[in-house]
Amino acid sequence: MLIRLTGRPGASLLLALAAASLPAVPAWAQDAVASDMLATLPTVPPLVRSGPLSFAPLVRRVVPAVVNIAVTQDVEDEGGNDSGRIKVPPALRGTPFEKQYRDRMRKRREQMLGAGSGFVIDPAGIIVTNNHVVGNADKITVSFSDGTELPARLLGTDELTDIAVIAVKPAKPLAWVSWGDSRHVEVGDWIMAAGNPFGLGSSVTAGIVSARGRDIGAGPFDDFLQLDAPINPGNSGGPTFNMSGQVVALNTAIVSPTGGSVGIGFGIPSEIVAPIVAQLREKGHIDRGWLGVTLEERPDQGPGVTIVAIDRSGPAMRAGLKAGDTVDTVNGDKVDSARSLIRAIAAAAPGSSIRLSVVRAGHSFEVPMMVGRRPAEDAG
Repeated sequence: MLIRLTGRPGASLLLALAAASLPAVPAWAQDAVASDMLATLPTVPPLVRSGPLSFAPLVRRVVPAVVNIAVTQDVEDEGGNDSGRIKVPPALRGTPFEKQYRDRMRKRREQMLGAGSGFVIDPAGIIVTNNHVVGNADKITVSFSDGTELPARLLGTDELTDIAVIAVKPAKPLAWVSWGDSRHVEVGDWIMAAGNPFGLGSSVTAGIVSARGRDIGAGPFDDFLQLDAPINPGNSGGPTFNMSGQVVALNTAIVSPTGGSVGIGFGIPSEIVAPIVAQLREKGHIDRGWLGVTLEERPDQGPGVTIVAIDRSGPAMRAGLKAGDTVDTVNGDKVDSARSLIRAIAAAAPGSSIRLSVVRAGHSFEVPMMVGRRPAEDAG
């Protein structure tokens, strides 16, 4: 006897084998037997949560706060004249062609650097983007989803994390978005990216978080979220949202042999971006802590980072640290890599006090010390 049930893979075979060992039962009782057997099967809770039926409600809520950014830079004309005056050839002076010549040369002297994206975090006109989008611009123009265009000024940039803050003066409060906590983002979570790919204008893409903590060699503070939502040139500086409409990453880079998206994009987590943006708004630059050491990881010897060299004028030397010391914790927090130690020290305000747990010649002890100010070219 074979009892076939729909929607339960493998159930037909299981019940057929079980029925073969049962005594014959009347046809009227077969349904009752099958029902009793199904009741004894273990119930496994579903492991997969369904995705959103549509991203449209999320798009309507957050896209008005996503902006397109066009940047230009003034360059010298062919004669090397960058003083603002345009030299007109003598043959054209006083002729109808003089104005055309001046207009053409002005356009040539204003070079379009490119287009990028950004997002509003304050209705008064504060916008977050990448440093590589606006860092070298002489002129920044921000376009909104309703067609409004406004000039922007640069409030501050941080080259080491590729974060920048710009500001516009709107006639009325702008739509804005808030930060989410990227520490709660898990691999496999749904996300939506927004921006201005290839200068086409406002666009959105969806996907999942593919990995956390990626180091792509962009700088000493690399700690990217890897995203499979398509990100292309022009998406730089745009936001990645969680399903609550909060920004959990700043879209920054892609890996691609073609220049377009192949499903490997990277965003700076909000836990890094938000405090840097706050400092840039306040001071226009970032002051980072510094130890003055060269570090080496110990992959085969457990957690901690070993100091291999010390700057003679740095705070580590003044605190009594030595080459060969291993740093296990900073203010009680475990150190599991050179990057984690660098980030922990960089996050400390110059002049503040910290406690290092240090191992030297098998003995563990605590070193209180004052954090120095990180030189621009230093990594430790």
